[in-house]
Amino acid sequence: MDLAEKIESLTARIGVIGLGYVGLPLVREFAARCFEVVGFDVDPRKVDMLNRGESYIKHISSSLVKSLVSEQKFEATTDYDRLKEVDCILICVPTPLDQMKQPDLSYVEKSCRSIARSLRRGQMVILESTTYPGTTEEVVMPILEKTGLVCGRDFYLAYSPEREDPGNPDFATGTIPKVVGGMDEESGRLATALYSKIVKKAVCVSSTRVAEASKMLENIYRCINIALVNELKVLFDKMGIDVWEVIEAASTKPFGFQPFYPGPGLGGHCIPIDPFYLSWKAREFETPTRFIELAGEINTGMPDYVVLKMADALNSAGKPLKGSRILVLGAAYKRDVDDHRESPSIVIIEKLEGKGALVHYNDPHIPRFAKQRAHSIDLESVPLDQEMLASYDAVLVATDHSAYDYDWIVEHSRLILDTRNATRNVTKNRGKIFKA
Repeated sequence: MDLAEKIESLTARIGVIGLGYVGLPLVREFAARCFEVVGFDVDPRKVDMLNRGESYIKHISSSLVKSLVSEQKFEATTDYDRLKEVDCILICVPTPLDQMKQPDLSYVEKSCRSIARSLRRGQMVILESTTYPGTTEEVVMPILEKTGLVCGRDFYLAYSPEREDPGNPDFATGTIPKVVGGMDEESGRLATALYSKIVKKAVCVSSTRVAEASKMLENIYRCINIALVNELKVLFDKMGIDVWEVIEAASTKPFGFQPFYPGPGLGGHCIPIDPFYLSWKAREFETPTRFIELAGEINTGMPDYVVLKMADALNSAGKPLKGSRILVLGAAYKRDVDDHRESPSIVIIEKLEGKGALVHYNDPHIPRFAKQRAHSIDLESVPLDQEMLASYDAVLVATDHSAYDYDWIVEHSRLILDTRNATRNVTKNRGKIFKA
């Protein structure tokens, strides 16, 4: 039976490399449609948890994982030699930036070398990790072809960018259209057939480069528009204008306007990183990307603006930033998720501590900061009660979780710095509230 027949009959075995916020939802979708799935991860703790039926991602329930394991639809492993057992391999590993803000493809490269050790004829490899146009062709394919097997003849290769939006109740993996681009016509056809089994619509494009570029466009579009409102926030604040009210007013226009909202900085794995990936690649073609680079500069500068506003707010209460006790509400990069990758809260905490403040945080979704490549914050979430709130000189709302009772928080705090307009409906004690 060839690969096309295996996909059509749901007998193709699926391998997912990287069992995080992208890989685990894919496991769920493939296993739910009766495919057998083997998950690969370098973290033995995660593998052990999953094989016990325990999830470490909020929107993937432990009961679901347990049922998939007990029904033998899914198992996790750290043994990458088992890649030879699967027919389709999906790479869902991080693509961060290094300290010089240049693309770090080491996770992708390591995954490809692991695949190459056992690559066999008839297998298909699909990269899902967000990256610059050309990665599949220039990085992935050469590693796999060092085996002597030829792409398009002996094995198939495609790119399909992830489109996960954790915390969004309206869209899940299966309901979001999936862009697919193959290195050749047959690779594109097979990859499209595979994803068509688990998503509402698979959109086949002409090449891996087009698929890679589409992901860049999606995220850079958001990055630039968020930078715009962040820049306007700083300007309008100096003009005595509430940017949130301005956005609300502009949003009444039924055409030609889409609202974007300011904040303390960008977070998550994609939007803060993707502009730098494309800007780096653009240098190869001697083409400046001024718009993209400016947006990145504005957004990465927002934590400094928040720290400055905190100093101003404390100064109005007759207190210096140095020595003040500050409670940061929210460590996640956005509302109601348990993900703090690239969260601006991390940078804000480090900058406040660098100014001599004593900083703690509370987040109902993140009990402790996980180890970060570029950060070393060693904090646990403190309890949120009346006595605790009253013990801080200032409370900084960094993430507007819906679990927070903002009327109660404002009532029992000495001073509030709100970076998300979370306190907009609070009517009492508004003299305590400052915005950033």
